[in-house]
Amino acid sequence: MDVNGKVALVTGSGVRVGRRIATALAGRGMHLAIHYHTSRGPAEEAVEEIRALGVEAEAFGCDLGDTPRIARLIAAIDERWGRLDVLVNSAAIFPRTPWDEIDEAVWDRTQEVNLKAPFFTAWHAVRLMRRNGGGKIVNIADWAGLRPYPYYLPYVVSKGGIITMTKAMAKELAPEIAVNAVAPGPVMLPEDFDPEAAERIRKATPLKRLGSPDDVAAAVVFLVATTDFVTGHVLVVDGGRLIG
Repeated sequence: MDVNGKVALVTGSGVRVGRRIATALAGRGMHLAIHYHTSRGPAEEAVEEIRALGVEAEAFGCDLGDTPRIARLIAAIDERWGRLDVLVNSAAIFPRTPWDEIDEAVWDRTQEVNLKAPFFTAWHAVRLMRRNGGGKIVNIADWAGLRPYPYYLPYVVSKGGIITMTKAMAKELAPEIAVNAVAPGPVMLPEDFDPEAAERIRKATPLKRLGSPDDVAAAVVFLVATTDFVTGHVLVVDGGRLIG
């Protein structure tokens, strides 16, 4: 896909990995819809950063856990640009939930934000993409969706669902729309993560380093702007951690 002048929506792009993905796509000449929920200030900063690259950007607030608001988000993008070519489903929550602390509320909220919201964001986005001939969707999964780890069961299940959803959507939406996923490994550990534990993870990673947001962004750019013959694929970006 020639992405120059096209429009991308990156959910959760005011902060962390989502912001870096948005900036990387802007560096390829794309206009960016910056989505945020509670991070309005950082999202507005991201807009200014992206506009400085010579492309257009707008911030759009939306609680993706509230499905009717997703339709309004896509309608606002349609009103602003009249098109949508790329969707990156990056927004997610990461609640630490040991077995005895799992309850219905945390289960439902995790699935709503991490699995249900990406599906319905795609469902609404596809109608706008088809109007202009097609597009690309990249879902941000997690290597834990392939190899679960403890204390995050609702999160792990949601990311396993993202992987299956990606493959099913790729079949459903071909040939107009390519759908892939990026599954990061140890990238941007939680701020309160134990330094000794982080060092153990680094040593257990074959490439002997932790990942960065740039590693994830590069994978997204590859799937969006470099290749047009990949769909239904899960690109693991983990320094070899999955096989380590």
